[in-house]
Amino acid sequence: MPTHALLELREISKVFGETVALAPTSLTISQGSFVAIVGPSGCGKSTLFNVIAGLLKPDAGEVRLGDSVVTGATGHVGYMLQKDLLVPWRTVIDNITMAARLTRRVTAEDREEARRVAEQYGLGEFLRHYPSALSGGMRQRVAFMRTLVTHQQLLLLDEPFGALDAQTRLEMQQWLLQVWRDTDRTVLFITHDVDESIFLSDRVIVMSPRPGRILADFANPLPRPRTVADLTNPTFIELKSRVMSLLHGSNA
Repeated sequence: MPTHALLELREISKVFGETVALAPTSLTISQGSFVAIVGPSGCGKSTLFNVIAGLLKPDAGEVRLGDSVVTGATGHVGYMLQKDLLVPWRTVIDNITMAARLTRRVTAEDREEARRVAEQYGLGEFLRHYPSALSGGMRQRVAFMRTLVTHQQLLLLDEPFGALDAQTRLEMQQWLLQVWRDTDRTVLFITHDVDESIFLSDRVIVMSPRPGRILADFANPLPRPRTVADLTNPTFIELKSRVMSLLHGSNA
């Protein structure tokens, strides 16, 4: 595998009973990149993530992270779901340190890191608040910080902004791009929103209806850093048209 590639999927497939959820799929993700995956509901996007994370074992194929085979193994990715899954009786700082809490005793260093990350990304004054006191966007920030402090290079973000209103969603997209630039992580991002996939990513991968397979893998030519003005950029609109034609056209 090329040294610049962080993740490689080799002919991964998954069947549930008589349902083929994921047809043989191969994919290579470069270190430090931001890759978005779009496709209809039930196309195997979340199944693909669960295989990468080791929560599901594929029926065939291999998952490689760097030089290691991690098929069926866990603990090598940070994984954030659409629901924030914050623990309501724990404060913001305790929710951020939850990943450490599940495996060992939380240290002073863990809490200091949580404090530093929260302050850096706009939640420093809310460290002792409970989730019920936070807005939807703030809750998603906390959930992402919890994922960030796992220190995994590869982050799997499964529709993390899907439940937010349009304005908050755009604010969160801009926030996420800033964090990604700051931390140099590798991100795989599932979304149903084509605009979101283009605004965020270096590549847009389009998946077919079940059985899930990759229909197209588009390089995103939009320069970085991105701004709201890019949403009406002719390059943006052209790429959106190509993605939409696959999702809703005769090839979808």
